[in-house]
Amino acid sequence: MSSAGTKPISRIAIIGVGQVGAAAAYALILGSVANELLLVDVKSELRDAQVRDLSDVTYSGNRGTRVRAATYREAAECDVVVITAGSKYCIGAYRGGQVTPVQARLYHQLGQTSLEYTYRNVAILRTIVNTMKPFRSDAILLVVANPVDLLTSLARELSGLPSSQVLGSGTFLDSVRLRGLLADKTGIAATSIDLYAVGIHGEQQVPAWSTATVAGVPLDQALPATAYNRSEIVNECKHRSQSIIKAKGAMPLGIGSIVCSICSSILLDKHNVRPVSHFQQEYGCCFSLPVVLGRRGIVQTIQMPLSADEKAHIAESATTLKGTLDRVKEV
Repeated sequence: MSSAGTKPISRIAIIGVGQVGAAAAYALILGSVANELLLVDVKSELRDAQVRDLSDVTYSGNRGTRVRAATYREAAECDVVVITAGSKYCIGAYRGGQVTPVQARLYHQLGQTSLEYTYRNVAILRTIVNTMKPFRSDAILLVVANPVDLLTSLARELSGLPSSQVLGSGTFLDSVRLRGLLADKTGIAATSIDLYAVGIHGEQQVPAWSTATVAGVPLDQALPATAYNRSEIVNECKHRSQSIIKAKGAMPLGIGSIVCSICSSILLDKHNVRPVSHFQQEYGCCFSLPVVLGRRGIVQTIQMPLSADEKAHIAESATTLKGTLDRVKEV
């Protein structure tokens, strides 16, 4: 508890400190986003090792973040709770296709199907959230584990927190990647490009070309059609994750930076716009559209003037997601 007139202590908890959780913690320390970083994991030996390793980062840079091990109950009292825990990511679960024996050994338990992967992570999330309840009333819950939209939808229902305080990383990284790929093709800085991937994260996500701009000018007017190939960029954006995972077994660095950005937006009350997974009343589930992020979580939603085709793709995938959500809730 801070004394009168002093700045309150900000705390972020990370649940699950494997590669993704550790990368997120590393980015948060480098950014000096919070005063305390609490690490929680069922593997206490791994958790304690990560605490020691990350503490060295704070020492070496003379940074103002303290890292320590914590319990689920302590984590529930933090300003932001980040859930990265889950079974290892697999290409088959991401694409809905078949998994080779090599991929199976790399990404998840041998013999585990995509459906089993989903149910396993649902069970992990359910256990985590139920163990942590009740959360601090103004806590923000950020889900990073996959399938992110399904787990964010479930976390919203289980946590007891307002919908505005439960969000998922969603298509934020995909949006950053999409802008970066377009920037590489056109020679325009990514910071001058306004382009979002929206909807259900993964194969069904929708690049919102209809609303894309360069320095406020509609994309079709700002750039000639010959300057880039939309299909190639979208394909690379969707499948880059699989290529990274196939080569190195995980893709923690990009998502770690995204977690840091979201937490910074919240704790510093920046009110900047981010495409994150959040509850969509019309469909009864969570998926990504741009929102304004601040200390209360989702401060305001942004209505995108999407094309009819883009809206139809989102509606179709959202209906499928809602069906899956209903099924997993019965288990």
